[in-house]
Amino acid sequence: MINFEFHTPTKVIFGKGAENGVGKEIQARGFKKVLIHFGGTYLYENGLLDRVHKSLEEAGLGYIDLGGVVPNPRLGLAKEGVELCRREGVDFILAIGGGSPIDSAKAIAYGLVNDFDLVDLYMGRVSTNKIAPLGCISTIAATGSETSNSSVITIEEGMLKRSCNHDCARPLFAIMNPEFTYTVPAYQTASGSADIMMHTMERYFTQTDHVELIDRMAEGLLVTVREAALKVMKQPDNYEARADLMWAGSLSHNGLTGTGRVSDFASHKIEHEMGGMFDVAHGAGLCAIWGSWARYVYKENVARFAQFATNVFDVPMNLYDLDETALKGIEAWEDWCRKLGMPVTMSELGIHPTDAQIDEMAEKCVATGNGHVGFFKTLYKEDVIKIFNMAK
Repeated sequence: MINFEFHTPTKVIFGKGAENGVGKEIQARGFKKVLIHFGGTYLYENGLLDRVHKSLEEAGLGYIDLGGVVPNPRLGLAKEGVELCRREGVDFILAIGGGSPIDSAKAIAYGLVNDFDLVDLYMGRVSTNKIAPLGCISTIAATGSETSNSSVITIEEGMLKRSCNHDCARPLFAIMNPEFTYTVPAYQTASGSADIMMHTMERYFTQTDHVELIDRMAEGLLVTVREAALKVMKQPDNYEARADLMWAGSLSHNGLTGTGRVSDFASHKIEHEMGGMFDVAHGAGLCAIWGSWARYVYKENVARFAQFATNVFDVPMNLYDLDETALKGIEAWEDWCRKLGMPVTMSELGIHPTDAQIDEMAEKCVATGNGHVGFFKTLYKEDVIKIFNMAK
């Protein structure tokens, strides 16, 4: 286990009816005017936005709404949000929704208290430890952005998905009511479940030795998500399974399962370029890529892949042939994806990139890491191209 720092300041308010106290939560912290940031129309349809408005009004808070967030949220809307906040005297930002509104709210919060162009932040040309205060009401189990330090934004020029990661971006509070997720469409539920799995798997596949404690915690989380995702596909209003998924989403990406080790995240880097070019659902894109990444790199540490196969997917351990066990674990992951209706190749995802597009995605991918990505196995442009081709 290597040295680490673990900082999770977000107050989690979890359970039925938790959203009704949002006004008091913000008012108690001394803020006066709130930007409510969200996407889609479902907040109007299910009455959640009205309940939030009422809670803020009862707490004596002013507010203004900014909708329009789309999956793979755009930098342009975040910039509009910054100008709106400045014009309206907003001192607190409240995101409602999944990872897209929360990530977009984080971008607005960065822009509100810094004087650089947001594109420079997400392109890595500037850095900061300053952000405006924000909180969130999470309505989907997926990205874990409600407690993470990460924000992912799509820059329209070049359609580049880029991230900014700093502990200052962890929300002050995260309200999570699993009942919100009952009506999430099956495809989004499955995509979110896969994203939860991947956030832990990106940390689980490490070359760091002596990390047994977090391995066991990660495996428990992965098994729970594996089982709960299948349950909610059959029983969308299964509260306990929905609760497991929602809490797992936060635990998978708040940094806990990455403590004491070097994480990988090559699959995320690869998928970001695919998501930027083809605007696919993030979790589904990860499903389409991961099996090919795994088969390309597993020999770097066959024992770890065999451990994953046995401890997460119940594959019998063949001590005489760890390769067999490892490969069956990858197959078991893909079988689970298909049971959820997720793709395991790009063609199943519905995209058919040309050689030129693959070359462009690979070039952009490794550019985010000064010519290479990944730590389980260092991947250069030619490696990423091979993985894309394997994933066709």
